[in-house]
Amino acid sequence: MLEIEFLGTGTSTGVPQIRCDCEVCQSSDPHDKRLRCSAVVRYKGLNLLLDCSPDFRQQMLTASNNDLDALLVTHIHYDHVGGIDDLRAYCKDGDFPIYARQDVIDDLHARLPYCFAARPYMGVPRLAVTPIVENVPFSIGGVEIMPLPVMHYRLPILGFKIGPLAYITDCKTIDDKVVEQLHHVPLLVINALRQKEHPAHMSLSETLDVIDKIRPGRAILIHMSHDMGLHAEVNEMLPAGVELAHDGMIVQVEEENG
Repeated sequence: MLEIEFLGTGTSTGVPQIRCDCEVCQSSDPHDKRLRCSAVVRYKGLNLLLDCSPDFRQQMLTASNNDLDALLVTHIHYDHVGGIDDLRAYCKDGDFPIYARQDVIDDLHARLPYCFAARPYMGVPRLAVTPIVENVPFSIGGVEIMPLPVMHYRLPILGFKIGPLAYITDCKTIDDKVVEQLHHVPLLVINALRQKEHPAHMSLSETLDVIDKIRPGRAILIHMSHDMGLHAEVNEMLPAGVELAHDGMIVQVEEENG
């Protein structure tokens, strides 16, 4: 059994968006309150953080379980790495493991040089970074993880296949080989920014087209902006087996057969 807890399901601005008075940002429905995108996957005794948003501290203070063993980073954009400094709470017993593309690791060294100094200042996060190679599976604590290369406009980024789960965020285009690789995956978590087309993120209709090709057992949408619409209304219009995630949502999924 795999469990995923959605810590945040919003895009880079979060929802409500600052200085916005649209019906979504003014909604009293807690499902319309979205922190920046992140999740924890709990599988075979391992607790994996997928991205570390600027809201990480707030997210972990309200999570059902705040144990973490490692961080997987999809890409370097601030809304996916802005909370890494707060990993210091997980560094008391040694360096905290982070897995990411080499370009992301290089960028983290530039953004957080104090974390990688030869003689670091006391109390700073101690991070052990390991590069991920596209299309090459790797293991953490005996759990195999398959990186899924996708494109965020012109930026190559990663999704992850972990047991019965495929997790993809910020994707605009996905190669047919990856679609084939994920065919009939039990649980697909995938981004859908809004209903109107966007140059760097899939719109709702584009995401539904990808879901139709993959044909997962269940699909859950993440990384929504306020332009997606009200949670309750959009959920009603989605096809069977597809739904919007919301912050704090916990989903369990059985192992794949065979």
